[in-house]
Amino acid sequence: MAHEGTNVLSAHNLSAGYGAAQVLHGIDFNVSRGEMLVVIGRNGVGKTTLLETICGLTTLQGGEIKFNGVNIEKLPPYKRNRLGIGWAPQEREVFPSLTVEENLAIVHRGGKWPLEKLYELFPRLKARRTNYARQLSGGEQQMLAIARALASDPALLLLDEPVEGLAPLVVQEMVAAINLMRTESQMTIIMVEQKHEIALAHSDRCIVLDHGAIVHASKSSTLLADHELLDKLIGVAA
Repeated sequence: MAHEGTNVLSAHNLSAGYGAAQVLHGIDFNVSRGEMLVVIGRNGVGKTTLLETICGLTTLQGGEIKFNGVNIEKLPPYKRNRLGIGWAPQEREVFPSLTVEENLAIVHRGGKWPLEKLYELFPRLKARRTNYARQLSGGEQQMLAIARALASDPALLLLDEPVEGLAPLVVQEMVAAINLMRTESQMTIIMVEQKHEIALAHSDRCIVLDHGAIVHASKSSTLLADHELLDKLIGVAA
């Protein structure tokens, strides 16, 4: 689905962490318009830190990030969001005392994702539109977090473990929604996901992190088919 030569986001020699602690070491990658890139790896290797660095929530220690050709590594998080970077964090961080509709309306910017289209994407949210976010199940809160990110009309959507801890049926609904948002709007997505088989089966390219560095990059289908390499990269360490 990607359009060659149209990088939405690129990172060059990116190093970052929290305060003086360095987590990412010399990261280089790019993602093209309409492409889905997944970031996989064992626990604690820097996957979430990479997304938070793109958002501007970590300490930049070196390198650059370009979004649609513009350097953003020194911009505060809110400016990156206004430029078109949306984020659905692992902790969801929905507003518990607001209804589903209020959670969406408070960040809505129009564009490609009017409320009704968000409800088409996530029918469960339409049925619960007047419920408070705290009354939702974990899966419904995850749907709300993604819908809220879409409501800001991003050109790039960052998803941090969107199917973690969800029931199998809800995982299927979530994957179907992610695939639908890509086909309908040429959405560019970077997704961190522990369920690597699902991630690889529904994405274009992958990078594998280990100790804060990229140790593998390829087409997702290529890695998914190479069971020996996949196990070596992210299997349980002996």
